[in-house]
Amino acid sequence: MFDWRRPFGRRREAASETKASAVGRVIAFSHVGRPVWTPRDYSSLAREGFACNPVVYRCIRLIAEAAASVPLAVFDGEARRDDHPLVARLERPNPEQSRQELFEQMFGYLQTAGNAYLEAVDDGGGEFYALRPDRVRVVPGANGWPAAYDYTAGALTRRLVRAADGFSPVLHLKLFNPIDDWYGASPLEAAAWAVDVHNASAAWNKALLDNQARPSGALVFGGGHLSPEQFQSLKDELEANYTGAANAGRPMLLEGGLEWTPMALSPQDLDHIEGKHAAAREIALAFGVPPQLLGIPGDNTYQNFREAQGAFWRQTIVPLVGKTAGALTAWLAPRWPVVTIRPDLDGVPGLASEREALWARLEAASFLTPEERRRMAGLSGE
Repeated sequence: MFDWRRPFGRRREAASETKASAVGRVIAFSHVGRPVWTPRDYSSLAREGFACNPVVYRCIRLIAEAAASVPLAVFDGEARRDDHPLVARLERPNPEQSRQELFEQMFGYLQTAGNAYLEAVDDGGGEFYALRPDRVRVVPGANGWPAAYDYTAGALTRRLVRAADGFSPVLHLKLFNPIDDWYGASPLEAAAWAVDVHNASAAWNKALLDNQARPSGALVFGGGHLSPEQFQSLKDELEANYTGAANAGRPMLLEGGLEWTPMALSPQDLDHIEGKHAAAREIALAFGVPPQLLGIPGDNTYQNFREAQGAFWRQTIVPLVGKTAGALTAWLAPRWPVVTIRPDLDGVPGLASEREALWARLEAASFLTPEERRRMAGLSGE
């Protein structure tokens, strides 16, 4: 959500760094002051994946909605402060969105593009907005870290510059990318081939049904040899009218001694549906979503839905939310130096069974003091 009417704050020159990586200048040498364009086609990934593939759509929605539902707690030192001004800022980040709506949008961008950007208005003391990742470009600094971010919408471009005390108006949250210094790698890009297979299978099945699911085969000419002109004409007609997914199973009109001989394997022999399910499982694997949560049949490694849901929360959602909370803490440190943002996992339904098991173990540990039990349960300072 980006509003050109809202102030960007005063433009300031980037602060000179007293400490920097020894290789930072080497990384940024060829890009100093110039935006680095993302190497992937975000529009194609979003269109072919999120908009056209139900498995990708459900994976991104599951992750974004689950991660955004986790409350964020603000700590001043080791004491939790529910009355801290930052709590109200996070719960109502801007006039049009709640915290859950904003973070669902941000996590959706992160899973689609591998990058998510959060803009702070008025040097972090005002409102927060999620920026579309395909419109944001990193402007590298001389020390190897981003010095600014360019946001482009149509013919307009605004540069968001780091303040003198080191505060950046943009939080850049990205997933690990081993071959790019500036941008993250998205799960959707890793699953792109599986998405293509899944989409192609759906298109092929649809075309096959439209053409009454007739099998492929060979044309046999029983009248001797075809002339080169006849052979080329027949070949051109086959390629133009009977090949490709759009012509799958299309009936042929035979004449002049031509005979149809079926020879290809049928869709049942090829087990086409199982291949589609295999592609769906690869997509789920890339996003970290157990196939059971998506309704995909197959050899799932979880005995029941409850175990799959617990694994989804523990292995995918909790690390993602923890990473985001840590990034928010580091980002806002110049404005809120003693504040720590942490995910509040106590009220998460998907982790209720694990919390109950932890409390049962602590209750049975008679050698622990009540203070030690509270600390191990994550209740210290409350």
